[in-house]
Amino acid sequence: MTTPPLSSEQEALFRRIEDTNDHVFVTGRAGTGKSTLLQHFAANTAKQIAVCAPTGVAALNVEGQTIHSLFRLPIGLIADQDLDQPEATRKILGAIDTLVIDEISMVNADVMDGIDRSLRQARARRAEPFGGVQVVMFGDPYQLAPVPPRGDELAYIRDHYRSFWFFDAHVWAGADAGAGAGTALAGFGDLGRYGAELGVHELVDIHRQSDAAFKAMLNAVRYGRVTADIAGVLNDVGARTPPAPEASEAPTITLATRNDRVAAINRKHLEALPGRSQTAMAEIAGDFGRGEGAYPADVELQIKVGAQVMFLRNDTASFGEAPRWVNGTIGTVTRITGGTVRVDVDGREHDVEPAVWEKYRYSYSPLTKRISREIVAEFHQFPLRLAWAVTIHKSQGKTYDRAVIDLGQGAFAPGQTYVALSRLTSLEGLYLSRPLRPSDIRVDPDVERFMRSVRR
Repeated sequence: MTTPPLSSEQEALFRRIEDTNDHVFVTGRAGTGKSTLLQHFAANTAKQIAVCAPTGVAALNVEGQTIHSLFRLPIGLIADQDLDQPEATRKILGAIDTLVIDEISMVNADVMDGIDRSLRQARARRAEPFGGVQVVMFGDPYQLAPVPPRGDELAYIRDHYRSFWFFDAHVWAGADAGAGAGTALAGFGDLGRYGAELGVHELVDIHRQSDAAFKAMLNAVRYGRVTADIAGVLNDVGARTPPAPEASEAPTITLATRNDRVAAINRKHLEALPGRSQTAMAEIAGDFGRGEGAYPADVELQIKVGAQVMFLRNDTASFGEAPRWVNGTIGTVTRITGGTVRVDVDGREHDVEPAVWEKYRYSYSPLTKRISREIVAEFHQFPLRLAWAVTIHKSQGKTYDRAVIDLGQGAFAPGQTYVALSRLTSLEGLYLSRPLRPSDIRVDPDVERFMRSVRR
């Protein structure tokens, strides 16, 4: 894997991860290069690593495995139940030097403790956090939150944890379980007495935006410190009418909070185009999972000539030259043939062929005493998605020159407004479907508490 060169900030952090056994949480504002550092570490480390993520698509993005699949964790509340570990799983976990977890902010506290207990058990080193494995985590709790537990799971979390965030797991030294601490630690055995020290490094150099004033506004939104002056500037700029597609140098995409709103916008624009839509069916080999969250692209991609589309992965066929597109690039379909879709990107047309996403699983070789990845499933589809609109959640990691932010009835999750605004490269590309309200700027109080303690 070829990765971009690191900044001096990223290089220093890479050396810390590579040259020590420290547990490190790499965080930072949108556009600071967390993904770049993860990719560089995975491609250049001398350690035996396993890369995982909380969801299927997130695992595909880092060419890893889902947490539950790698550790064979039960679905639902993990609590303090005994973990069933097949011999193959114990071998894999026993060979790991460093565990890399992407999108860590989506990992619940009990899953974090389940990872810890699983490693201690598999490696027969129950007195050591994570069984002696280095844990390196990437993510931004100001952007993505874990799915809140419900019912009995919520009651358990409230009784045994300070919050459901990963940083309140018992494995971390100093984690406060609150009112239920005694019960929780009794069930977790050594966890309370042998907690791990978590080093937090916040990347600060932003590569997506260059305008200092816009960076400051995004920072205020991130931390929930939006003044009347900042809100006034954002709302005044955002009140403009987006340019017509034919009059715009850059396409405009709508970022909305809800799936149904996105589907309605894309359907309306597609139906307005002349001609019949054509459908490209994905080819799926092996067990790729089920449900929308399992697939990296549409199983049935409906497009027409004239459709606005977004690329879902980086160009891998530019042969050492600058990539023709990257994940998030927006273009317009100009021709559809049996095996290719021609897309206009910034005035240049490119023939796009179906791409393959590979689902990996780690395995252990008794001969080499090392772990390796093997392909267990493949998903073949054009790396395109209709892109007159996309959900704010799916815009994670993307960069846009122009976007309409449609918050509808209001941001329903902490960090949602920050994610939407921080996709933009500049303030000039901002358009709002309605003015921002104070209730749209939401920050989780547990995240504020944790990050304050880190900075102290």
